[in-house]
Amino acid sequence: MEYKYSDWTQIKVTVKTPMLDRTIAIMSMIDENLMIEDYSDFDLKSVYGDLVDDAILNADKTIASVSVFLPADAEREETLSFLRQRFSEESIEATVAVSDINEADWANTWRQYYKPLHISNIVIVPKWEKYEPEDGEIVVVMDPGMAFGTGSHETTKNVIAMLGEHVSDGCSVLDVGCGSGILAICAKKLGAGTTRAYDIDPIAVEVAAQNAADNGCEIECGTSDLLHGVKEDKYDVICANIVADIIIRMAPDVGEFMKSTSTLLCSGIITERAAEVVDALEANGMYIAETREDNGWCAIAAKKLK
Repeated sequence: MEYKYSDWTQIKVTVKTPMLDRTIAIMSMIDENLMIEDYSDFDLKSVYGDLVDDAILNADKTIASVSVFLPADAEREETLSFLRQRFSEESIEATVAVSDINEADWANTWRQYYKPLHISNIVIVPKWEKYEPEDGEIVVVMDPGMAFGTGSHETTKNVIAMLGEHVSDGCSVLDVGCGSGILAICAKKLGAGTTRAYDIDPIAVEVAAQNAADNGCEIECGTSDLLHGVKEDKYDVICANIVADIIIRMAPDVGEFMKSTSTLLCSGIITERAAEVVDALEANGMYIAETREDNGWCAIAAKKLK
């Protein structure tokens, strides 16, 4: 059989979590590029909302998996024999699964899970989908690529809904931790004037810029560690769809980028930590104008005290 370059073999080894490090050491003898699935240290309080999937939340934390990917024409049986021998020598009880993977299918299969999403009068449409808008609907075309943010998670949906209430024609908008750029694009489509989007991840910045271009939106995208690197200005609306800890860390400085009438929209906050975020914002001269909760997540609209 003739294999194409895009054909691969996945060898996935599942072990009890205490055996993970030893398993990684053995499998790295085959290839150093490994995929590791270990949710034993997963902490909902410290991750960005769009990262969280039900499969992760419900994962068995007593086990972990390590996968290696080999060209399909590699010596599969030889590799399996080597692994089983080493696991036996190390007294590691391992479950070994072998799968054939086509690279093209692997790269695109995830797209089937994204369909047009309605949030108020905004419709988030995947770039590869066709959609005919109804009267009054605002279409935002998105390809998340390697950045987070498709609008499907509660953290993002809450902020998009809030943008519809706080963005006015010609207002200036700043999106901190922009990910795919979805919030900045929604704001621009709602009538915002000067709009800037920043992220610490250069890949996210590239994806955001491309998504903005796909939507015909003029948005200035740049790399920044929170507010360090953001163009100094006073913005009418500031979005921060990140996590509680980062919003708390940003709270002492964000006021410098706000007018007396500005609104700060915060999200990515689990409800158990909402009070901490509120305390931090109030301690830095703001009051809470609105809160929204959805499925364990909270979004906050804050304004400056007069």
